[in-house]
Amino acid sequence: MTVYRRFSFLTAMLAAALLPLPALASTAKLPVFKVNSYGAKPDGATLDTQAIQAAFNAAGKAGHAIVTFAPGTYLTGAIFVKSGTELHIPKGVTLRAIQSLKDYPLEETRIAGIDMRWPAAVINVYEQHNVRITGHGTVDGNGKFWWNGYWALRRKDDKIGLRWAADYDDRRPRLIEFYRSRHVQLTGLRLIRSPFWTVHICYSNHVVVDGITIRNNIGGRGPSTDGVDIDSSDNVLVQHADISDNDDALCLKSGRDSDGLSVNRPTENVIIRDSIVRDGAAAVTFGSETSGGFRNIDVYNIRAMSPVPSGILFKSAHTRGGWADNINIHDIHLTGVAVPIHITMNWNPSYSYAHIPPGLKNVPRYYHILATPVPPALGLPHFRNVHIWNVTATGAKRAFDVSAMPAAPLVGFTLNNIRIQAQTAGTVTNTRDWSLSHVIVNTADGSKVKFTDTTGLKLTDDSGIAAPASDK
Repeated sequence: MTVYRRFSFLTAMLAAALLPLPALASTAKLPVFKVNSYGAKPDGATLDTQAIQAAFNAAGKAGHAIVTFAPGTYLTGAIFVKSGTELHIPKGVTLRAIQSLKDYPLEETRIAGIDMRWPAAVINVYEQHNVRITGHGTVDGNGKFWWNGYWALRRKDDKIGLRWAADYDDRRPRLIEFYRSRHVQLTGLRLIRSPFWTVHICYSNHVVVDGITIRNNIGGRGPSTDGVDIDSSDNVLVQHADISDNDDALCLKSGRDSDGLSVNRPTENVIIRDSIVRDGAAAVTFGSETSGGFRNIDVYNIRAMSPVPSGILFKSAHTRGGWADNINIHDIHLTGVAVPIHITMNWNPSYSYAHIPPGLKNVPRYYHILATPVPPALGLPHFRNVHIWNVTATGAKRAFDVSAMPAAPLVGFTLNNIRIQAQTAGTVTNTRDWSLSHVIVNTADGSKVKFTDTTGLKLTDDSGIAAPASDK
């Protein structure tokens, strides 16, 4: 079976698996619970968390029901959507997150690759099933308050060698979390100013995210305001997303270092398609949390533009471990994206490698988890069987920036029908059995892509590629 047929078969299989459940397929006859009937006031000043939750609790007892709102702005802390219910946020309704940590109770979850207690999200689907979140209203994370707090803590942590700890020390709610849940749909909403990650899909399956708009760079550029993070989850479809954030936009994760290797749960059977990234770290990202691995991933018809720095980004570290297998990425269109093909297995060392400074007092438990040594052999990430095709990129700075490790090269990558216009060509190192066909790189400085530490390189009708002497 050709890779194209394998791709089509997998796409059809996943699409069938992700169809809505019959129990929620029709909402015309479902009972409706308005939060206003439980005391919620759409004035943007009254804290409505208890009233909104009361509506959900009543809807959950009804079995299958819709919770919705009269027009206006609702100030809220963490709310928990119940199995069998639909949270409907219509146009003209804004849910605005209160800027108070006490209104987000601590829950067991995973944060940036490790299991730990963390403030609940603004909207939580926590160990539930058969849930819809719909509408064309807005969920506003009110993020500036949280972003300022992070940068204040970060300045302190950086001075004492704790850059790697800052993202865990500064507790900020995510905007929406699906945790250990199944058959969940999120459609249509406008999500803005997230305090931290925007949509986190963790340890969940049969999830659809469709037609959301993310605008996190309003009033500043918040740290780690990822768009959609698919984290050790399976059978996930993300489509028709329109994203502007200040970190990874469409991202796949599967655990960090010793903790992620112990959990050992991959992200697999995922489709990401028909989306646009206007601002963020990359068009699509794998990592840096790679410990559980990735399998059967299809990413296609994605557009990204300046100031997005990377197009297709794989990132990991020497202590992450994990693997990637049967990854298909195609029909990617990049305009002004600095590095179209970017792979690093030593990403951001000051963040990736945790070392507790000598003499540090009152060390939190999660520091010890992060700093647990990983045996060198287990820490090597192994990426293989990646197929990238139909990529166009204009206005790039560096066409390729690809490196791995001699003991764990990138194996069996196939690149077809790729056209890149860039200032310079770049380099590829630590590869085995790569095949390039109709890869055209045009550079302003006349350079060609240089391969080093490579064996089994196959070139067919390429331009702008300098083959190593041993492979000519």
